[in-house]
Amino acid sequence: MSQRGMQHKIVRRTALASAVERLFIGLAAATALQASAYAQTAPAASTEGSAAAQSAQAQTPANAQANGQSTVLPAVVVKAAAAPGELPAPYAGGQVARGGSVGVLGTANVMDQPFATTNYTDEMIRDTQARTIGDIVVNNASVRTEQSSGGFGDVFQIRGFDVQATDVALNGLYGMVSAARVPVNLLERVEVLQGPGSLEYGMGPGGSVGGAINIVTKRADDEPLTRLTALYQSKGQFGMDADVGRRFGDEGQWGIRFNGQIKDGQTGIAHGNQLQGDSSVALDYRGKQFRWSLDAYNVSENTDELRSQIGFGSATAVPAVPSAYNNLYPGSKLKLRDTAVMTRAEYDINPHVTVYGAAGEHYGTSAQNFPFANGMTSAGDFTVTNGYYDQYTRTKTVDAGVRFHFDTFGVKHTLVTGFTSLNQEVGYFYANATDSVASNLYSPTPLLPVDVPRGDAQRSSQTRLNSQQVIDTMSFFNDRLLITGGFRRQTIGVDDYDVGTGLRQDTLDQQAISPLAGIVIKPLSNVSVYGNFTSGLSNGGSAPAGTANAGQVFAPYKSNQYEAGVKADWGRVMTSAAIFQIAQPNGVTDPVTNVYGYNGKTRVRGLELSAYGEVFRSLRLMASATFYDPKVSGTAGGTQDGNAPGGVPKFAFNLGADYDLPWVAGLSVNGRIIHTGAQYYDSSDALRLPAWTRYDVGLRYATRVASKDVVFRANVENLFGSRYWIQQGTYVTNAAPRTVLLSAQVDF
Repeated sequence: MSQRGMQHKIVRRTALASAVERLFIGLAAATALQASAYAQTAPAASTEGSAAAQSAQAQTPANAQANGQSTVLPAVVVKAAAAPGELPAPYAGGQVARGGSVGVLGTANVMDQPFATTNYTDEMIRDTQARTIGDIVVNNASVRTEQSSGGFGDVFQIRGFDVQATDVALNGLYGMVSAARVPVNLLERVEVLQGPGSLEYGMGPGGSVGGAINIVTKRADDEPLTRLTALYQSKGQFGMDADVGRRFGDEGQWGIRFNGQIKDGQTGIAHGNQLQGDSSVALDYRGKQFRWSLDAYNVSENTDELRSQIGFGSATAVPAVPSAYNNLYPGSKLKLRDTAVMTRAEYDINPHVTVYGAAGEHYGTSAQNFPFANGMTSAGDFTVTNGYYDQYTRTKTVDAGVRFHFDTFGVKHTLVTGFTSLNQEVGYFYANATDSVASNLYSPTPLLPVDVPRGDAQRSSQTRLNSQQVIDTMSFFNDRLLITGGFRRQTIGVDDYDVGTGLRQDTLDQQAISPLAGIVIKPLSNVSVYGNFTSGLSNGGSAPAGTANAGQVFAPYKSNQYEAGVKADWGRVMTSAAIFQIAQPNGVTDPVTNVYGYNGKTRVRGLELSAYGEVFRSLRLMASATFYDPKVSGTAGGTQDGNAPGGVPKFAFNLGADYDLPWVAGLSVNGRIIHTGAQYYDSSDALRLPAWTRYDVGLRYATRVASKDVVFRANVENLFGSRYWIQQGTYVTNAAPRTVLLSAQVDF
């Protein structure tokens, strides 16, 4: 590149960074000006915060108009804190909650947590017509999905590090969800913790360190619910969703919630079709001292023409992105099956002592064509060999402990002690056809039939993750100073088996003490300054399918995070800023030998800025920006020291808005911009994937038809059909095309 070109590139990057900075400066200024004006009309604030959630039973403007009444804002209910077993109330605007779960530390307001967290609500899920968790968490600039819609499943990047779908916790338990994806129609909340979560949630089977995601299933509300939703997704997939909830007993102690969904039809891939079905049931009991829940679900999916991944191989330049309607491997198929059941109970022995316990079991299978491509050139030419990759996962997990609440010399304590145990068996069958075929990204050749018999998946590994923790949160000066300290003793055991003979090949056992130190200082009633240090032992995982050493188990490793930040609640808008550093071993696949292994260490430093809430009356906003400084060190021979690791951009930002149009009661518009900066393909820094931007828009209309509440929604993702690569490790996939989502929701 010429010096003039480099200067122009630097100017563009500086301009973009400056634009993001101006966005947040302007937002802060607007917020400050509006806070006092809004306070004149808003109800009095609770002691927990100056903005309270809108009542679930408040009358909507559309309802008021239908009843011949004047259109007024809904009543606001002040709620000091969530009762035991209840979810924290939504924040102003309803898109995120005021707090959420942080694992064994329990549920807390975000202003009291020494971490960066975001808790997305059911309202956010429905209004964006999210289909999987990835459609929700992408609203945060520090979180990106690494597989495109229509692919194998959800893989996330949080703070520059991979978070596998297997490391998504369900109601606080790891190992209870699919290795592919979770349909969000089953969920009430999606809670994202940025940074390692091994101390809060225990060790995830995938060994993720960038963050933790906990999803919360639906429970029956106090008011009866019967909701049917008709669904459509382009090119031609139709579906129906049912959501029914009831409570029973003289005080509504017993609850039951059923969710079911089925979708079938053409997808956004040439000749593609997808049949999806899921169902779940949730039972719960909420008494004065005893709380109990039971959840069970089943998910099934058949996909013809999968949006597959591919490697760049020997390409000396990044190939142009092919059409989003292209299947890189025509003829690919995928079948997913997942079933799980779990239960949780809590009992308050007295006001100071609570015992809790949870257990669950999950079984999941996947069967797919697993083509292997090699020899990729910059012109998009490659050869491909068809194959099979079938896998099963069987997981059992337990979480139990005791929480103590007591005072010592004026200092309030919340002491948690307990243990977690996870046992997971994984098996697979992997085989390649004997013949290959030449293909091209822009005119893919159909896959050849696999000419080897398909066998049964055999056990490849047995993983045991056990831990014991003691954590104390101390509160001083009427909760103006909160100090959290503790440790988790972690034990990892992994047995590696030969899938051909069934014989155990290797055994790994390792223990470590993982400390946690966190502090929250509230210099003002609406400002929290926080910091934390966490260290965790992570499962080293195994070499991925498609590599020369697929299935090889690696030793556990330790990762560390340092973080400091500030949060401010301005009444209707929450703003935050944080700096962090996370380090872990650098996992790479050698482009020549195709052998996966660790080479040096990846260290990512970053700055996060975010804001969400209701900036003006009827205008909801979510904005965030993350700036990264990623580097690798300790590589073999020092040849790549100082380079950027693959897949981590220099910056990313999001801007989303949802606005109630004043001239049509019940009509709302929304839009979202997602931008990710350029990133290197691997730590050699030889190939650079271009930056990309995606624009989404939507329209929502809430009204009454035949005395029933009805909501019509229309969303368009990737409005301008942008083409870009999405990266996971050393594999990429082309982004999904423009996608239209329509739904009609009726409450009976």
